[in-house]
Amino acid sequence: MRHWVRSFAATRPGAWLLARIAQRLDEPVLRATRGRATVSSLLAGLPVVVLTTTGARSGLARSVPLVGLRAGAGAYAVIASNFGRHHHPAWSHNLRAHPDATVTVAGRPAPVRATVAEGERRDAIWRQALEVYPGYAAYEQRTMHRGIVVWLLEPAAA
Repeated sequence: MRHWVRSFAATRPGAWLLARIAQRLDEPVLRATRGRATVSSLLAGLPVVVLTTTGARSGLARSVPLVGLRAGAGAYAVIASNFGRHHHPAWSHNLRAHPDATVTVAGRPAPVRATVAEGERRDAIWRQALEVYPGYAAYEQRTMHRGIVVWLLEPAAA
């Protein structure tokens, strides 16, 4: 079933549907599991983290579950694919304005500092992302005009 869910999510109709309902479905699952699981992690087996950013305009805390890739000791990478839509996700704009954020993994929050991964580091993370979720390749094809930003979330200095 996980293979089917991942394949469906990579299609235009699947991405369209998930972009509109995934977060609404994730919220009650996150509450019920105390931040340890989302619909995506349960149905597709994807490694999910919850990223909490500060709103670029509002200044309010905004949390969103995302596929989170291990990127070193205490570090994670997240992909700003936005399901292959034509604009960057709001959380990416928030990180540009306020790079200090919180990443919650398995119900445990940790402060992080976000930077855009570039060059060889980005390429390595991108290859890892494609192994975890091949659907990113389809998203990349649909977003050639804007490119997909890869964010590195490293532990914040104490």
